Amino acid sequence: QVQLEESGGGLVHTGDSLRLSCGVSGRTFSTLAMGWFRQAPGRKREFVAMISGAGAQTNYGDSVKGRFTISRDNARNTMYLQMNSLKPEDTAAYFCAADSSYSSKWFLQTDRVEYWGKGTLVTVSS
Repeated sequence: QVQLEESGGGLVHTGDSLRLSCGVSGRTFSTLAMGWFRQAPGRKREFVAMISGAGAQTNYGDSVKGRFTISRDNARNTMYLQMNSLKPEDTAAYFCAADSSYSSKWFLQTDRVEYWGKGTLVTVSS
């Protein structure tokens, strides 16, 4: 059973930086495409970023391009999301996700992404 666990959320101020981590167990990490989604209260789940198994390909949601960076360390079975220049509108629960494929499923058929973490809360105060 694949298990994902997020960490690193917290309360920060506008303009601050924060790094989220996602640890994975239960499967060879490098065989998984990984990504992040977020959901703010009362809003739909939003695609944030994704990264291929080897880390060579990445993709970002328009609202975070140029501010967030996704990366992974396959030796540590861990994925990261470096968030810079945070804004109040970045406030949300951030969810780590994993899937066997790096494909358009991540933004066209989100409900079919195979594995999900429980989320970590990021709050950005103005």
